[in-house]
Amino acid sequence: MEASTTLWLLYILAASCVLYKVFVSSKNSPKTCSSNARARRPPGPAPIPLLGNIFHLQGEEPHHALARLAGVYGPVMSLKLGTAAAIVASSAAGARDVLQKHDHLLAARSITDAGRALGNHERSIIWLPCTSPLWKRLRAVCASHLFSARGLDATRAVRERKVRELVRCLGRVAHAGEAVDVGRVVFSGVLNLVSNVLFSEDVADVSSDRAQELETLIKGMVEEVTKPNLSDLFPVLSALDLQGRRRRTAGRLRRFSDFFDRIIGRRMETGRGGRKDDFLDVLLQLHSEDQLSLQTINSFLSDLFVSGAETNSITVEWTMAELLRQPAVMSKVRAELREALGSKQHPDESDIGSLPYLRAVVMETMRLHPASPLLMPHEAMANGAEVGGFAVPKGTKVIVNLWAIMRDPASWPRPDEFVPERFLGAAATDVDFRSKDHRLGFMPFGAGRRACPGTPMATRVVTLILASLLHAFEWRLPKGMQPSDVDVRDRFGTSLKMVTPLKAVPVPVFR
Repeated sequence: MEASTTLWLLYILAASCVLYKVFVSSKNSPKTCSSNARARRPPGPAPIPLLGNIFHLQGEEPHHALARLAGVYGPVMSLKLGTAAAIVASSAAGARDVLQKHDHLLAARSITDAGRALGNHERSIIWLPCTSPLWKRLRAVCASHLFSARGLDATRAVRERKVRELVRCLGRVAHAGEAVDVGRVVFSGVLNLVSNVLFSEDVADVSSDRAQELETLIKGMVEEVTKPNLSDLFPVLSALDLQGRRRRTAGRLRRFSDFFDRIIGRRMETGRGGRKDDFLDVLLQLHSEDQLSLQTINSFLSDLFVSGAETNSITVEWTMAELLRQPAVMSKVRAELREALGSKQHPDESDIGSLPYLRAVVMETMRLHPASPLLMPHEAMANGAEVGGFAVPKGTKVIVNLWAIMRDPASWPRPDEFVPERFLGAAATDVDFRSKDHRLGFMPFGAGRRACPGTPMATRVVTLILASLLHAFEWRLPKGMQPSDVDVRDRFGTSLKMVTPLKAVPVPVFR
């Protein structure tokens, strides 16, 4: 049976179940008229009865489809995703309403069915409600110990050491004169960088099967949580888990749990004599004070490990792709590096402030290719919020199309072109990418209560890796390829991946 036929049968089954549930509810529920039902709702495409607008999103990537629909119905529009009501914001003004003005009402998480696997939503910083004491405690731990100026300074030497190891590994490969899979090599290096910052251990050799196994595990888990799921479209079917997403997510969570249990167990066995004064020691100290359970520590490390490795590496790959497509920009970046570093072989984080053009290149990459094209859906915790002047009833999903906002011609001249110069000067004064001047037109890490807490570290890591790779190597396309042949089409996920992984030839500069 063809996949499309199977999908239609599943939708028919879902519609039948929903229709039955609606029929039963209508018989047993009193007829009331809510004031919110009369409130002005955003425009949007007409939904198919019971199925909603799911077929309006078929055939293209979700962030592209939502941007196209916004061009027809406006920057704030309503959708029915199966039985769930959703509002989509595709403008800076709409995002400001969601993430600033009404953030106190709209900061709840819309938890996917896969996100509920093994009860992970009850301890994960990704899914916990912002009103949860545990969520506040975990965010405070991040802010105080990991991403504060003091915490970043404490782990600076670790980050610089791991980036130099990545360069040395590429140097060994470069002597063969062969093209490398840029994303895969960088991902493996970032895995070890993140793991050393968190718990002072390498998790894999850059070229090992172990690195590829972890990459497959991480990307598989992210995809299960973000792919369309009938259980989310039609909650009445969630107990059946028809597509198996919750089941597969549970299996991957167990593998991650086993992985981190071994790391935590080794540290606890060594006692105080085995302390390394790293982030894991901070977490175990909180455990000894009954502030965090071992299960929560395990989940917390998983969240930080997965998100840190995935988003940083994909941003480096996108930046390299754009530079290889734009030889003139590549030349300007390398000239800036030569002037700032001279004969110095390895840049360090203190050099980043002397590289304004490279920083502008990174910012322009994040604008065109944000790691998270759609911010993870929010949910209205109560009535009273408005987006673009339209009411957002309690329980409504709220989606911010970051990809569309950062390509909006109302905010960005030549929005689809790669123009780093737009971020030079006053527009790029904040190295942490959190300047208030952008008025939420540029927010690659989100904003408000749910903004990524790792922004300060991510910007340092990405910029340092790029400076190191571009200073140590001259990068060339494989034989027969022209700059225009570099494929910058994307595919949707929690991280915006390249349809065609980037391959390039590193030629050592220092011999």
